[in-house]
Amino acid sequence: MSAPQDLNIDYVAQLARLALTPEEKATFAAQLGNVLHHIEQLAKVDVTGIEPTAHAFPVENVWDADVARPGLAVADALRNAPAQREGMVSVPKVVE
Repeated sequence: MSAPQDLNIDYVAQLARLALTPEEKATFAAQLGNVLHHIEQLAKVDVTGIEPTAHAFPVENVWDADVARPGLAVADALRNAPAQREGMVSVPKVVE
């Protein structure tokens, strides 16, 4: 299928900040035209009585409960630090 006549591939490329060659424009215009054609087909599906959803299945929280627990001891946290100073990891300055 070819690209729709009203598809402005230059504008779409500008929005995506892409510099396209003429060959790429032709290829991507045809591909985008196919996607838009498929979306038109989906728009014809009767969805009367179907409630809108964001997910196909119910989404449940899978995280553990937020419970305060004791953290690492300072000595354990600094054990593998290449350099330390006053109970903190010491790193080289990265901003001048």
